[in-house]
Amino acid sequence: MTASPPRLIDFQTDPEPLPSHDRPRPERLVAGNPDRTTWTHYSASQGDFDCGIWACEPGAWRIAFPAGKEEFFHVISGRLRISDDAGNAHEFGPGDACVIPAGFTGLFEVLEPVRKHFVVLDRAAADAI
Repeated sequence: MTASPPRLIDFQTDPEPLPSHDRPRPERLVAGNPDRTTWTHYSASQGDFDCGIWACEPGAWRIAFPAGKEEFFHVISGRLRISDDAGNAHEFGPGDACVIPAGFTGLFEVLEPVRKHFVVLDRAAADAI
């Protein structure tokens, strides 16, 4: 039996994946208690590469990216602000893109309900296999 070849993942035409919901951990929560919704359109079999759409209500929480984990995102709608531990803040709105590098720590604030495309690379997940 021959395995079928890999196929493209088309966010526009493929069936929408089931959403998953979570909230910031209480020890990281700064403001609000926003519902975060994730539609993972693709997840590599090794668990080290995920991409999809993420949406969130207004609120704020501390983030701490571990070594080996990085995220690229592109804002579809809404506004958010990310500040590093030194207080340097960057705001992002529709059309803006950013990379959160491994080891980054700071504050993630959703200023207006936001939707973004995301790509997460987690080398630690691949090393665990």
